[in-house]
Amino acid sequence: MKLFILLIGLFACLGNCFAQSYEELLEKSFDFIDKGDLPAAEASLKAAMRKEPANPLNYALLTNLGTVQRRQGKLEEALLSYTSALSGHPQDITILENRASLYSELGETDKSLNDYNTLLAIEPDHQEALYCRGLLYIQKQQYLWAEQDFDKILEINEKSVRARLGHAILEKMRGNYTQSERILNYLINEMPREWVLYEERAELYFMMGKNARAMADVNKVFIESKPTANLYVLRGKIKLAQYEKERAAEDFRKAEEMGYNKETIAELMKLTQ
Repeated sequence: MKLFILLIGLFACLGNCFAQSYEELLEKSFDFIDKGDLPAAEASLKAAMRKEPANPLNYALLTNLGTVQRRQGKLEEALLSYTSALSGHPQDITILENRASLYSELGETDKSLNDYNTLLAIEPDHQEALYCRGLLYIQKQQYLWAEQDFDKILEINEKSVRARLGHAILEKMRGNYTQSERILNYLINEMPREWVLYEERAELYFMMGKNARAMADVNKVFIESKPTANLYVLRGKIKLAQYEKERAAEDFRKAEEMGYNKETIAELMKLTQ
């Protein structure tokens, strides 16, 4: 998720077109964001746009607003803000990337793909968009297209970790577990503090039925980093496989508190009874 940075020089160039109150409210929103006061930042951005609803920079404020709302968990409101920002700037790379990733978070795979396709038509070498689109193709079991996106990243940057991680995920989903493990072992050896790699390998080990190895990787992430909701779910699944139903339920409940899909958690909780 990215915030637009509105340079002071831009205000200087536009001169008296900006009312001081608009600029002050904008500056306040930046201050609030820096302090972590997201509700106050949201209020300041909305107030600035109410002051000057026709201001040409409001698309940037809408983008900031969407990101602030997203960080508060207001995903539907964030989607409206990004869409409003895009209405006047339909080829803006940053806004497209923000909305694409939000659609993905909301489970709107096809809409996310549409935004990434639009973005990549404008900027074909955008590595983050290629990686994210590749993951979406994996979700849709369109493995050849995913492979093409990861290969494209390697053409742009032969040292890309993301591209190799994408290939590891792809091989895992194809059932080529040995190949996936080989790639992940290489990446972890090269970057032993990239915790996402351990999380991915833990899931692979779980799929291979190597629960002890899976738990070792999971525990390492819990000790060394901040676990995600996905990791709590994975640990819960491993505990289920080890017949630790009560402890598995605790992990599933924690994942739900962190925003994991409630329907999925409900199904997993049935297995703990």
